[in-house]
Amino acid sequence: MRKIGSGEQTSRGMTREESADALELILKGDPSPAQIGAFMIAHRIRRPEPQELAGMIDTYLKLGPILSESKNNPIPICFGMPFDGRNKTAPIYPLTSIVLIDLGQPVVLHGGDRMPVKYGVTTVELFNSIGLCLKGLNMNQVQDGFSQHGLAFIYQPDHFPIAENLITYRHDIGKRPPLASMELLWTAHQGTHLLITGYVHPPTESRHAKALELLGEKNIVAIKGLEGGIDIPLNRTSTGIHIKANQKEKLVLNPRIYNCLESNILWENLDTWRSQSIETLNGESALRKAVMWNAGIYLWLAKITNTIEDGIQKAEHSLASGSAKATLQKLIQWRSKIN
Repeated sequence: MRKIGSGEQTSRGMTREESADALELILKGDPSPAQIGAFMIAHRIRRPEPQELAGMIDTYLKLGPILSESKNNPIPICFGMPFDGRNKTAPIYPLTSIVLIDLGQPVVLHGGDRMPVKYGVTTVELFNSIGLCLKGLNMNQVQDGFSQHGLAFIYQPDHFPIAENLITYRHDIGKRPPLASMELLWTAHQGTHLLITGYVHPPTESRHAKALELLGEKNIVAIKGLEGGIDIPLNRTSTGIHIKANQKEKLVLNPRIYNCLESNILWENLDTWRSQSIETLNGESALRKAVMWNAGIYLWLAKITNTIEDGIQKAEHSLASGSAKATLQKLIQWRSKIN
């Protein structure tokens, strides 16, 4: 606290080891509530440095759940999104994930229940609304589902309950703590993967990239997505970076070039989103083009297709043919067999 909270002129960043120790102490409840709250506010004011983010992730990797690599499947995409959900634009990623899985690309997601400060709609609610319940599973069941069907969802209340202790502090300080930045970069998947993280403000891009490189990540995408997530908007050109094997490529994703330029669909409520999603899986609805655009880009980044155009075409066929819908039904059937 003295290092990060001593003022503009004298405060300085923690080392990676100090940051890891600090988060472990907080997760275990050793400091007083006043100390934890003060630490979170001080750290937010000065902004976390890359080595501090890496240290926090070290602690999550030490104390959190582990999802093992599936040798029989292609390397997964691990999506990092804000844990406090969405409340402005209609989420695209659940449908994108289904299309990706349908086309042979495994996906790893994580999240929890509605959380401060946004209290937006969550991954578990969205999937549940279209018939797929992703909570109430132990890690062995998650691992089996990942190996069999290519989808894993790490649900914080079930799989990392010690992290639930921090929700009260998020509410009380009224701001996203640096922990929220770390959650965009952490994945429980151990092994080779493509890690995709969202951001809003341009300085976040380089900070996230440096933190992930410190952690030894070899295949990273940082994208300026909707509400800080990984959903790529339809109404504007999106920017980002792709770092693979230490080679950095600037991403400029213009939907106009691919005949995908449209207004983003606004969030209304869960019932409306469910209806839109069912229509999309039937090859219709306003979300259809957004799903094609997102899935097409991520198929290309994952090297499932050689071009974005090819990815969009494959995603369109997945929806129009009913194949994505059938994949969702297989996932629902798998889940229904687990007590």
